[in-house]
Amino acid sequence: MKVVILAGGLGTRISEYTKTIPKPMIRVCKKPLLYYIMKHYANHGFKDFYIALGYKGNIIKEYFKNKKFSWNINLIDTGQKTMTGGRLKRLKKYLGNETFMMTYGDGLSNVDLKKLFRFHKKSKKLVTLTAVRPPARFGAIKVIGKNVKYFKEKSKLDEGWINGGFFVMEPKFLKYIKNDQSFLEREPMEILTKKKQLIAYKHEQFWHCMDTVRDMENLNNLLKKNNYFEQY
Repeated sequence: MKVVILAGGLGTRISEYTKTIPKPMIRVCKKPLLYYIMKHYANHGFKDFYIALGYKGNIIKEYFKNKKFSWNINLIDTGQKTMTGGRLKRLKKYLGNETFMMTYGDGLSNVDLKKLFRFHKKSKKLVTLTAVRPPARFGAIKVIGKNVKYFKEKSKLDEGWINGGFFVMEPKFLKYIKNDQSFLEREPMEILTKKKQLIAYKHEQFWHCMDTVRDMENLNNLLKKNNYFEQY
């Protein structure tokens, strides 16, 4: 099965690093984040990659030029200013008429991709997204007058479900993406919601995005502590 990875964004919220490299190439435990994303798919048997390049895509090309993997890796320029939906639309000719997987180049998870795929096929919907609970950034308190009456430490259980970025899609979905300026997460997904063609696979375990320097530091510390990368 083909796996699309969107790796062309500017990464402005972590500009301390993305001034010189694209966000998927930021190092986590000494290797690019993009490598670990691909390795997770490969560990589940999905090794046919289509990487949508944009901002500083030449750096990603150079990385794979000097590395040897037993995966099929296709690096495709999708424009410097193209939005997420537009990048996916530009890959239409490479995807054919088969179900495919898609993710962003800035998040890690231990989601079981085979179970995700089976869940999608059973649903018979156009798109399945992985729903996750983000880690809470702050503890919660309740104040009455000047007295704290309630205190609760940070917990992801208090947060709602969000899009975790690991999708399974049918090629018919691409017709809902208008052009290069389309955001995948806006009109196309809103249309699917109205048509009841978008379903969520709930994942309660590890998930972490990398939007800020703090995210990067937390991800490094968390994964070192839990030996997450021993399998790699």
